[in-house]
Amino acid sequence: METRKIAISLPSTGDEEWQATRDPLTSGWLTQGPKVAAFEKAFSERHQVKHALATTSCTTGLHLILAAAGIGAGDEVIVPAFTWVSTANVVIYCGATPVFVDVNPITNNILVEDLVKRITPKTKAVIAVHLFGLCADIPDIRSALPPEILLIEDCACAAGASLNGIPAGGLGDAGAFSFHPRKSITTGEGGMVTTNNDALAETANILRNHGASISEEQRHHGASPYLLPEFNLLGFNYRMTDLQGAVGLVQLGKLDKFITERQHWAEFYREQLADIPWLRMPWFPSNGNHAWQAFVTYVDPHKSPMPRNKIMEQLQSKGIATRPGTHAVHMLGYYRNAFGLKPDDFSGARACNDNTMAIPLHNRMTEEDYAYVVKALKEI
Repeated sequence: METRKIAISLPSTGDEEWQATRDPLTSGWLTQGPKVAAFEKAFSERHQVKHALATTSCTTGLHLILAAAGIGAGDEVIVPAFTWVSTANVVIYCGATPVFVDVNPITNNILVEDLVKRITPKTKAVIAVHLFGLCADIPDIRSALPPEILLIEDCACAAGASLNGIPAGGLGDAGAFSFHPRKSITTGEGGMVTTNNDALAETANILRNHGASISEEQRHHGASPYLLPEFNLLGFNYRMTDLQGAVGLVQLGKLDKFITERQHWAEFYREQLADIPWLRMPWFPSNGNHAWQAFVTYVDPHKSPMPRNKIMEQLQSKGIATRPGTHAVHMLGYYRNAFGLKPDDFSGARACNDNTMAIPLHNRMTEEDYAYVVKALKEI
């Protein structure tokens, strides 16, 4: 087979998304407006939640949830040690303290046995990450927590995922999604907060618009043009643009098709790579739907013919992009220095940091691309 060039991920966009931007461009309403409102409504319906609030990113969405919940100095928020760094960063943005918990290397998600050891009287929230599109065991986590502790879902990778028939974003008290280009649906950058909590949604809605008591849309369409909003809260500018909302609406309409395709090829990988003894497949849930934002394998260092990084280099030389799953946040410089953490403090997270390997899985790959990846892995 001739050498191919296969990206780790590519957004699946085309003429429909391009055409969708015409309305906001011609109407002149480019900032948060009717397209964002329509996107929010469609997203809330698809994910079966009462409220969906579009934001500039999943990071700002998580920050918005914490701020709306009043979390601040003196509070602790438990976050998994194996996740993208922003899951922990947002806690510090609020002046609170992130408390790390280990993960299960089989699922890459929170290890509940370790979680119960991290709860203190200062614990105000837990951020459970649905890493790579696999829902964390929210019912098990919830049962381990006192009822007053807020359970937040980091759904960055989990648009369309579900557990026990309940979509991600409605399993806990609130959730935040990402529409970064590496996610299954994209608006370039962008995010979405979901919740069934009316009070939390109302406060978050005000905070994302500078703390204004009324929205820009309400003000511009009102009968009193001289009125300016009241500002009783210190807010942020976390609003999505209508250009992004228009694209998001089109992408959301393709979400289930995208996930079905990814599920098919995830099964293909599992079947075709099953005879490689040093390569462990990701967890396939029996009680929910995996969103397959990424196909993250685990290179067993005790069985592999060479270190993971060498395998990644060999695949790269054949035109196949790979990535570590993500990083162990407690091993990153800022967190090491600020909290005196050591790599072995969270052994599961360190193992995932050192041994996970994402291989290409996205909606612009062909059957020949998948066969090429399988062949290259079997040749190692």
